[in-house]
Amino acid sequence: MNKRDALRWPRIESTEKWLLGVIAALCVFLSLTTDTFLTLVNFADILNYSAVSIIFAAGLLVVLIAGGIDISFAVAASVVQYLVALTVMQLGGGNWAVGFVLATAYGFCLGAINGALIHHLRIISIIVTIATFNIYFGGLMYFTEGRSIYFLPDWWVDRVIVLEHETAMGYAEITLPVVVMVVAVALTWLLLRRLNVGRQLFAMGDNPEGARRLGINIAAMHYLAYGWLGAMAGIAGLMQAHYAQEVVPNALYGRELEVLAAVVLGGARLGGGRGTLLGAVLGLMLITLTRNGLTLMGISPYAFKMIVGGIILVAIALSNEGMSMLVERVRSARLAGGSR
Repeated sequence: MNKRDALRWPRIESTEKWLLGVIAALCVFLSLTTDTFLTLVNFADILNYSAVSIIFAAGLLVVLIAGGIDISFAVAASVVQYLVALTVMQLGGGNWAVGFVLATAYGFCLGAINGALIHHLRIISIIVTIATFNIYFGGLMYFTEGRSIYFLPDWWVDRVIVLEHETAMGYAEITLPVVVMVVAVALTWLLLRRLNVGRQLFAMGDNPEGARRLGINIAAMHYLAYGWLGAMAGIAGLMQAHYAQEVVPNALYGRELEVLAAVVLGGARLGGGRGTLLGAVLGLMLITLTRNGLTLMGISPYAFKMIVGGIILVAIALSNEGMSMLVERVRSARLAGGSR
């Protein structure tokens, strides 16, 4: 790769262009139907809230590219929250550096367990992660008895405001989770697009047997992909507790489907070998804006659940290239009609 190629802007895929169009249309609609959507305060709130989910999405994208799937990462993040809280209490309080190291290490270990089970026992990833989802969440609820931790160290709960701007609607604030999100996305981009192991992950997801014949260490790729998601989940859990200022065992329960829908909607293929960070972020922002818009319009949150379910169906159809097949059929029909 020469210097000119390195500096060139990445090409925007058709899925990403479609998402940008839908997001723009949604923003126009919500700005016309609500009074507070098109405000700096609301956009800052959306960014702060979505930071945790985008960190999740960055990790999940790596697993999907490698040809796997994981639905246990959200409850793994809850487990990491408790483990970090208990550990820093034993250490006398800790600090942010200790917190990030512990969250990353605990998360990586939980993710690596999934990778080990999938590779060594030859079990389908969805089955393994359904099992670990129940093990992690059931174990957490059993040992904690569903109790929350409200008394966390000051460094963990004190709000860290990076940017602040006063408006007529109040203060628009960008907080620490947004900065951590940017770093997490940048590191994931570096892993997938600038390191040789990233190309190996794409190769394994696209053709596992071919990757094996090329000498790629499939076991190492499983540990890397699921460990990376685990590490991102641990960091996201740390940020979620900072945002909420408490550790609640079921606070992240259910977030996994929302993130999975967003990443697949963004162009990641469930069969592996394809996906972009831009698509994942755009898919997540579409879902987040939809949630925000429904809230501002006073619509029941159960409607959002229905919408997420519909998005999952659409995303799976797009992932299986059903839309491209449909377009090809329409094009063939037009050509056949024109030749008559």
